[in-house]
Amino acid sequence: MRKLLGYQAKGKEVFIGLEDAKRTWKICARSEGDIIDQVSMPAKYEVLIKYLKRAYPECKIKVMYEAGFHGFWLHDLLESDGIKCIVTPPNLLVMEKQNKVKTDKRDARRIARNLENGDYKECFVPDQELREDRQISRTLNQIQKKVISTKNQIRRFLEFHGLDREMKAGAWSNRDYENLRGLKLNDSLSICLTISLDTLSYLQKQQLKLTKELKKLSQKDRYQKTYNLFIGVYGIGFLTAMRFLLEWGDMRRFKSRTGFSSYLGFTPSEYSTGDTIHKGRITKQGNSFVRRWLVECAWLAKRKDPVLQMKYQRVLKSCGCKRKAIVATARKLALRLRYIALTEEPYCIGLLN
Repeated sequence: MRKLLGYQAKGKEVFIGLEDAKRTWKICARSEGDIIDQVSMPAKYEVLIKYLKRAYPECKIKVMYEAGFHGFWLHDLLESDGIKCIVTPPNLLVMEKQNKVKTDKRDARRIARNLENGDYKECFVPDQELREDRQISRTLNQIQKKVISTKNQIRRFLEFHGLDREMKAGAWSNRDYENLRGLKLNDSLSICLTISLDTLSYLQKQQLKLTKELKKLSQKDRYQKTYNLFIGVYGIGFLTAMRFLLEWGDMRRFKSRTGFSSYLGFTPSEYSTGDTIHKGRITKQGNSFVRRWLVECAWLAKRKDPVLQMKYQRVLKSCGCKRKAIVATARKLALRLRYIALTEEPYCIGLLN
């Protein structure tokens, strides 16, 4: 059957919807408005490429799948074999209203139909070097979360066993945690506390190692110029500068301020119909950690930059909410970072741009 389908599609444009899963891939192929094949196969690239070349000879093939846990390696392999591949954000893919049945087979059909109709948004696919460099920043973020979790675990351990009464109040330094090794405890509690402290010490060493690697990356020719511009902004240190660089990639891909703001998730959500216009909270699309870093930087930057301070005060006066005001200020800061990255001009405090 597939030989006949491939023969019918020979020389035509074929649209392939691929539903990506851990063990199997569901494939739906469309051409000239009709489904010409549906198949399930093991989640192995060699099986997929063999199928595409055998079933659709001399065809112009386009493949689309949703961004997910498999990342972009499948995209890279298909492109290297001369097959156009599109990765689409799952949350922006067009879906039927009130469809309460979801299966991988149906998803493959939907992806193929949207690809053929052009009803999709395309993900930015960073090159392999940027993806690998960015992994250092993301791994560091994961380690930092584990450090905080381990510290909290130690504090809760002390509270549970009534050992916190004579401990230091408020925030603890690394030395305060190390001093816990001197506590006189029975064997059962001693070994538990020692393991937690050893875990914390190990995580902090890995944190330091990854931080040093990020410092090295900042001197790469690819990042150095923009990195030097970013650290010239009050409130942004080397760590956040590198994180922004690695997450955003080439800023020229954002064609407008609005597009960049939307990518960050700083644009307000909207539900409007007829004469009724309702705008809600920000969409929170994109990386939540990037938004958090921008907000943290905005709190510092507004102390020094009168333009950001004016923005904060104006929004605060309008809505009376500090959270909304600082989010608006963070958006302003992000747009200014985009400006200096594109123009390669140093950041000027108080400059309206």
